[in-house]
Amino acid sequence: MREPAFWHRPSSWIASLLSPLAALYGAVAARRMQRPGIDAGIPVLCVGNYHVGGAGKTPTVLALAKLLRELGERPVVLSRGYGGGLAGPVKVDRNSQTAADIGDEPLMMAATLPVVVSRDRAAGLALARAQDASVILMDDGFQNPSVAKDCCLIVIDGRRGVGNGRVIPAGPLRAPLPLQLTRTDALIVVGEGSAAQTIADDLASRGKSVLSARLKPDQTSLAALSGMRVLAFAGIGDPARFFNTLRSSGVDVVRQTAFADHHAFTKDEIEQLVAEARADALTLVTTEKDLARLRGPDGMPAWAQAIVPFAVTLQFEDSDALRRLVTDQLFKAQDRRLRK
Repeated sequence: MREPAFWHRPSSWIASLLSPLAALYGAVAARRMQRPGIDAGIPVLCVGNYHVGGAGKTPTVLALAKLLRELGERPVVLSRGYGGGLAGPVKVDRNSQTAADIGDEPLMMAATLPVVVSRDRAAGLALARAQDASVILMDDGFQNPSVAKDCCLIVIDGRRGVGNGRVIPAGPLRAPLPLQLTRTDALIVVGEGSAAQTIADDLASRGKSVLSARLKPDQTSLAALSGMRVLAFAGIGDPARFFNTLRSSGVDVVRQTAFADHHAFTKDEIEQLVAEARADALTLVTTEKDLARLRGPDGMPAWAQAIVPFAVTLQFEDSDALRRLVTDQLFKAQDRRLRK
């Protein structure tokens, strides 16, 4: 879906009109969030956000997985598999599954670490543990109460923040913000901007960790686009962030096309984009997540071979602070279980 524009305006008559529905949705979501969850038996680190749409969760999960491995841990990702047809539990296999089966994000992450998809996250715990996991990384699921979390790391975009601060459908929030703040262990602000400053200050006053990070382009991707004029397209939560990242990295973006989040591209749509790019001597470029949705059982189809992926990684301003946070949370999680 595309986010309504009024979600990101300070005030709107549409948002006011939808406030009664938002109050009902928020009350149900708040009650649901407070249910007890199943103890996984090993530490569970949840990467989520306060609102619908993109904020940088997937790059955060990958960055945490890298750090956990450096610490000697064996992380396994547990995902709902949004956009996929399989209910699971199932371990992602890039050789036999597509994004239509298990979702684009799990397919993308499975290139570097084990990923388990389960629509019922609690049901996926046993399979995740069976992959020799010492830590479970939950990709999203902050508002889902089925699994008890040892640490909730919330990702927020520094430029967009939480929009108008209202609950669905009046705004982008998945649950009332005050409750979500009380369940936050750390805030990760991605990119520049001051839209998240009030939330960051609030959490810092409670003694919670606030970390700053930015998306760093992969050097191989930059080299592939050096000197090129590009047509960029994306079907992610915040396509504008992708286009801005390209431009700030020195890529000459001549044209850009945005699609809805998790858009299922058709062959005709891609062939049209390829034709448009060729007509103006442009290079077609998209995100790794979008490219994952084009991947078939036998790899990338011939009609999508011309597309160049633009890979990014999440770089923390204070990597030592992140390491201390994760190490401390792992210790606390293990200590809690030993005391039971």
